[in-house]
Amino acid sequence: MNKKKKHVHSIRIQFSGIFLVVMFITVFGIVIANKIFLQQFYISNKKADIIKSYESINEEAMNGDITSDEFWIDLQRICDKYSIEVVVLDDESQALVSSSSDSDFMRRILWENMFGVDSADSVTENRIVLEDTSKYTLQQEIDNRTKTSYLEIWGFLDNGNLIMIRSALESIKDNAALTNRFIACVGIISAIIGSILVLFVTNTITAPIHKLSEISSEMKKLNFEVKYKTRRRNANEIDVLGQNINEMSETLETTIKELKSANIELTKDIEKKEEVDNMRKEFISNVSHELKTPIALIQGYAEGLKEAVNDDEESRDFYCEVIMDEANKMNIMVKRLLKLIQIESGRETINMERFDIVSMIKNYLKSADILAKQKNVEVKFEDYAPIYVWGDEFAVEEIIQNYYSNAINHVSGDNVIEFKLIEKDNKIRISVFNTGNPIPEESIEHLWEKFYKVDKARTRQYGGSGVGLSIVKALMDIMGQGYGVINYENGVEFWFELETK
Repeated sequence: MNKKKKHVHSIRIQFSGIFLVVMFITVFGIVIANKIFLQQFYISNKKADIIKSYESINEEAMNGDITSDEFWIDLQRICDKYSIEVVVLDDESQALVSSSSDSDFMRRILWENMFGVDSADSVTENRIVLEDTSKYTLQQEIDNRTKTSYLEIWGFLDNGNLIMIRSALESIKDNAALTNRFIACVGIISAIIGSILVLFVTNTITAPIHKLSEISSEMKKLNFEVKYKTRRRNANEIDVLGQNINEMSETLETTIKELKSANIELTKDIEKKEEVDNMRKEFISNVSHELKTPIALIQGYAEGLKEAVNDDEESRDFYCEVIMDEANKMNIMVKRLLKLIQIESGRETINMERFDIVSMIKNYLKSADILAKQKNVEVKFEDYAPIYVWGDEFAVEEIIQNYYSNAINHVSGDNVIEFKLIEKDNKIRISVFNTGNPIPEESIEHLWEKFYKVDKARTRQYGGSGVGLSIVKALMDIMGQGYGVINYENGVEFWFELETK
């Protein structure tokens, strides 16, 4: 059942998105707070400033001459500090001190507040008393001329003079709008710069996480070659996670190796009992047949030596060479048969491990180079990159040796032997091709049988026992992989396969 691939969202994009949302909420909240609370906050602070102004002027008036230059300087300082207009009147309604450009208008407002006038003649409207004491009254009103809202305090100083302090409130709306525009601009610029910084900073976090994701994907495919490189300095939790994944990868590789070996051993044990009896019968029959000829030759030539059929030295040397040659062939055949018996009886253990097949072939061809030179054979093998496979390293080398030996003994024509590696579906096919005559079609299905020989006369020339390909078959069956032979017009190709994952 096919699983749908889940769409993965980038952590970097998520971090940036969260940052932008937080920035937007913050800026939007500040703008709303300005519109709702800034005016009340401003008026509250302005009330405190005007009261402080009144108390400062009252204190200065009690400590000195209200008409002196020193008092005027102090008054100017207070007006500048609190952005206010002040007018001080004597008991005859004459302006003693005024910081307003229109002192008459200020005086009129003061008298209007103290004694009242007809509403038609009033210069202000919508008065709202905010605080009323025995000394002063604090109120908010609108100027009829400019329709501007003001905060005012009017009353008496301790020295008996009248005082009027006034400050415009209208600028707060412009200030709030200006503040909101400024905050919006700063917020947008901050969001852009912050997003770039977030993308840059989160890259240092997400890059190793992405690497760990790739490693886990490879582990899912049973590829344990990829490792996470941990930092020796400034290591963090991600580096610890990477190290744990590396250790888990090694543990999984070891476990899979053991499972493959155990699986092969289990399969071998199940089949072993059924094959043992057949192998014994077949072995005795084949050995008897194969040893009959060399034993007869050894016996015949030995009797000839004993009876002195030929007395000359050259004939005796020839008889001895035949006996030694046949004895050597028997020795080789017996060794190979013992090897085959060990494999088929289950006494040959298979150790599954991961190794570089390219390196193995190169090393073997170097050691077997003398055989090629003796027969004037050109051996071809491309410069492949390392390819790691699962198998018993010694068994695979034996298979390569048998294929190569078979190719050396049957090569002809252009005298070329070529090794090829083809990867497909998590497997690698290793093939050995030699130029020469194709194998007869009727013989192909019997090639892997013990003691089978396509050309018996030629096989005897190079000492072949007919067991090499049987050993290949036995080893490949134990490892549970494919093998075979392909005929071409100009030669023959033997191949076998190994798993890469």
